[in-house]
Amino acid sequence: MLFLPVLALVSLPLIYALATKVDDIHQELIALAAAAGGPIKLDSSSFDLLTTPHRNWSASIEFTALHPRRKCVPCKELHSFWNAVAKAWMKAPQAQRDHHFFATLDFDDGPSVFETLNLESGPVFYTYPATQGPHATGTSAPSRHDLPSGFGAAELAEDLSKHTPVPIPLSAPLDWARWLATAAGLLTFAVFLRFAVPILKSRRTWALVTVLPILILTSGYMFTRISGSAFAGSNGRWIARGPRNQFGKEVLAVSVFYGMLSSLFLILIAVIPYQSARCQRVQIYLCCIVFMLVYSVLVVFYRSKNRGYPFRLFL
Repeated sequence: MLFLPVLALVSLPLIYALATKVDDIHQELIALAAAAGGPIKLDSSSFDLLTTPHRNWSASIEFTALHPRRKCVPCKELHSFWNAVAKAWMKAPQAQRDHHFFATLDFDDGPSVFETLNLESGPVFYTYPATQGPHATGTSAPSRHDLPSGFGAAELAEDLSKHTPVPIPLSAPLDWARWLATAAGLLTFAVFLRFAVPILKSRRTWALVTVLPILILTSGYMFTRISGSAFAGSNGRWIARGPRNQFGKEVLAVSVFYGMLSSLFLILIAVIPYQSARCQRVQIYLCCIVFMLVYSVLVVFYRSKNRGYPFRLFL
């Protein structure tokens, strides 16, 4: 019975020395994390300190190969996500931040560690849990993070938050490209309005917007859409035989004829009255001649479509 008290008394200096050593290591890790402002850059010696069997802190470690001669493209891509998560952890409250560390071990800085862990490729993420203290999990075995392909910093932070004292306060970075594109779009829209508003306020603009659909619709567009007519016939023929058939090309031709006739009519009533008497007489004659010629062409078009139509104008 006397043996146990004596053994405890003898062990006190060893326990105190061990506790002091662990506390010194902890303080050294805190200083390294603060100096790095993110993940601690490890080598074989600092890796042993971070993963010492007696630790009251946890650590997430990235095992990677960033040297250009390694040609590890995923290592470079995922390292940016790792840095973002590690820097976000530095925003956590100090009481929790100092009990979890982020670190990076490059293959060229610690090949013996890779060999010990049997790591043959990278990047690989491990979390070493605390073995003592309030955050101890009862195991010292690290957990490996196998994340799906295409993950980003947000998914990585969500997975690692399962092992940190508090969730990692990762906030989405400001999407400068999106904001610049939005600003450029608004500026372009403002410039467009500056020049478009006078046009949109013009009666001539709305008259054109109104007349063009009327010309197209009265030329048979709705008929071709409802009946599913072809745009043109076989061998490039664009005039369908009979009054109940019509090709898409006919709609364009009839629209042109109707547009020319309407324009001549508008010139007669809206332009010529404001000319001098001599000019009025000449312009009236010209408009009437062109009007009769265009109408004659329209009648010829109708005769070619409907064989046996007996009437004609000039042509």
